Amino acid sequence: MSAVLATPTPRPDKPRLRVMIVDDSVVVRGLVSRWLTEDGGFEVVGTAANGRAAIDLIERAAPDLVLLDLEMPEVDGFTALPKLLERRPGVSVVVISTLTHRNADVSLKCLSLGATDYLAKPDSHRGVTTSTTFRAELLAKLHALGGARRRRFAPAAPAVPSRGRLDAPAPAAPAAPALRTLPRPRAGLVAPRALLVGASTGGPRAVAQVLGGLGASLQRVPILVVQHMPPIFTAVFAEHLATHTGMIAREPEHGERLTAGRIYVAPGGRHMGLAKDGTAVSIRLDDSPPVNFCRPAVDVLFRDAAAVFGASALAVVLTGMGSDGTNGARALVETGATMIAQDEATSTVWGMPGSIAKAGLAHEILPLDGIAPALKTLLSGAHP
Repeated sequence: MSAVLATPTPRPDKPRLRVMIVDDSVVVRGLVSRWLTEDGGFEVVGTAANGRAAIDLIERAAPDLVLLDLEMPEVDGFTALPKLLERRPGVSVVVISTLTHRNADVSLKCLSLGATDYLAKPDSHRGVTTSTTFRAELLAKLHALGGARRRRFAPAAPAVPSRGRLDAPAPAAPAAPALRTLPRPRAGLVAPRALLVGASTGGPRAVAQVLGGLGASLQRVPILVVQHMPPIFTAVFAEHLATHTGMIAREPEHGERLTAGRIYVAPGGRHMGLAKDGTAVSIRLDDSPPVNFCRPAVDVLFRDAAAVFGASALAVVLTGMGSDGTNGARALVETGATMIAQDEATSTVWGMPGSIAKAGLAHEILPLDGIAPALKTLLSGAHP
């Protein structure tokens, strides 16, 4: 059967994320279904062997999230995506593909069409079956997206009935603590010499939007981007940024000197840092162990930038799961550098920027569409 509507067992005690799996491999559908069921945080509400079957099934299955394979017969994932989003508005879609240049390109195009995120999978059924890394990455990503969905779509808390006197006011729910932001460091005294950008889940669209909104300001400084992505994907991401911004954007070479007006994207699987030789600053690439389970890691870039640029660094952390970037942000802020974090409402997952905001390391916490204007002001030297 090309599509199956599941009837999961109700679990009123524990709300679970409703998932539909779309993949032409019965092995993959069965394996991922088992993983999600064993985890306990998900319920598989339907499976489909191709995009056409998924389009027919999605309204009845009513998933919160769709795992969408790209390479399928009849109707592939790229073709099915806009129709799935049309029939189930608000659904989160994670596109899944093997690590090829073409699939990386299509995956990033899917993000521009409304997919929430992507995930690279092993290139064989045996690889999927035996890869503990793929299983761990899949579950971690779904848990992060599920938590973000629950916060975003949570119903308003019901009124609390009063006790005792009928006219006694109900106790107020405790307010969330206000996030503290730092005062701007040395406003107007230190011109930025580099723009540092860190992102993860939901980052490709966010990074493109921010850099695309900078216009001529992109030419003032070198831009260094750490986006959590596997190899091949980062090279294709750089190509997309070049097309989107009209600037030179690519993975750098080890030892390459920084040039203003160029966008350097950390290669997947390698850390990108900085080294200083006299007045020149160059790229440092290495294969040292992951930091915060990530390679490349934002912390590595930020720590090096703190030592190399100090107060003249300008950094922004966008949507992403985890806390990568927080320790590096602390090092930057201690030197007098400026740190901006994306706000929760516009983040796909408020992990990385939320960690910085909660640690009190952000000078501004801004919605996504407010970040480029703020950066333009800072890059122009027209500090308020």
